[in-house]
Order: sequence, then C-alpha cells, then structure tokens
Amino acid sequence: MTAFVYTPPDLPLAVIHADAAVVVVHKPAGLLSVPGRGEDRADCLIARLRVVYPDILLVHRLDLDTSGVMVFARSKAAQGNLGQQFEKRLTTKVYTARVAGEMAGDAGRVDLPLIVDWPNRPRQHVNFETGKPAVTDWQVSARGQGETRVRLIPLTGRSHQLRVHMAEIGHPILGDPLYASGAAAAYPRLMLHAESLRFRHPETGAWGTYTAACPF
Repeated sequence: MTAFVYTPPDLPLAVIHADAAVVVVHKPAGLLSVPGRGEDRADCLIARLRVVYPDILLVHRLDLDTSGVMVFARSKAAQGNLGQQFEKRLTTKVYTARVAGEMAGDAGRVDLPLIVDWPNRPRQHVNFETGKPAVTDWQVSARGQGETRVRLIPLTGRSHQLRVHMAEIGHPILGDPLYASGAAAAYPRLMLHAESLRFRHPETGAWGTYTAACPF
C-alpha cells in the first residue's frame, strides 16, 4: 500500500451562510476538517476559517475524502446547542453518492451495527456483538453503465457509516480508498458529497436547510 501524502486543495473558502452564531461552509474533498497528526497535516478547514472567523468552534466533521456542507459555531452556547441537535438526531443530513453496480429496488434501509476494526484502523466494520447501532436510508436517483447515483440519509452518525454500509450491501462508493477495490476504487476522489444539512438556528430557533451543489 502506498504511503498517504496529504495534498489539500488550494481553494478559496466557500461560505454558504454566516451570522453571529454560525458559519456554514462547503468543505472540498481532500481537506481535513480539523488538524491531523504532524505539521504536514496542520492545514485544515477549521484553521482556514479561523483566519476570517477567529471565534470559530467545531460542531461535527466530514471525512477527508468527503465534500459538502458543514456547520461551525461562533460561541460556546451555539456550539452546545448544535451539538445537542446532532446528538439527539434532530438534524437532517442528505448525501449524494455514486456507487458500484446497478442497485435493485428504488429505496431501502441498511441497519448494520458498526465498530472500529482495531487491527486495521481507521477502517470500521460490522459487528453484531460489540457494534453500535447504525442505520442508513437510501433512495436511487439514477442508474446505468454499471453504477448507481443514490441519496443517502444517515439516521445515526457512526464513523464511515455510509461507506461501510454501501460496501456491505455490495455497492461500495466509487473512489473509496478503504472499502472499494479494483476498478471501483480507481477514481480521482471518493464519490460522496454532503449535499444538504438541516438544523435549527441556535439563537433564533428557526429551521434552515443549507445546500452545496454536488461536484460530480
């Protein structure tokens, strides 16, 4: 296996919405949400945001290889409020993915418990004895030429949940360096994008849905 070299994209910040309590941004694929281990992995989305918004605070993460909508808080109170919404599953996240193979059926649910695969970190795997509950709803948008475009709605927030769930049902996400193999892995990026995020504003209480156009 080739050693991983972190080469974050040199792109300007894509701010979707900003106010006194929250900043919503479109994270590009290939950029860490938070710093990794070592100076070579210091460049990340939160560090770039701090240049413009010094008070920025983390609420949730997206995988390095995943693009799409992320929300950050600008106060401890907003961070706590949003954190509770994520924990209590009050937020709605919708992802778009391109997966290997043409899926049968138009919609379904994957309910498979997940836990870290310790000898093979950061991989996760299905484990019915020690895994934590993990549920994903899926809806086919289009299929053809040996692949399917699908909307994925995670009802839980486990690490690598969408990636493992799709691989487990025989349709790994294209370009996935961990869970796809052969031709399915040979793509320039992971074909997974967080297209929309719905949450209640921590100060006004108003519901809002924030979107980022799918780049693939």
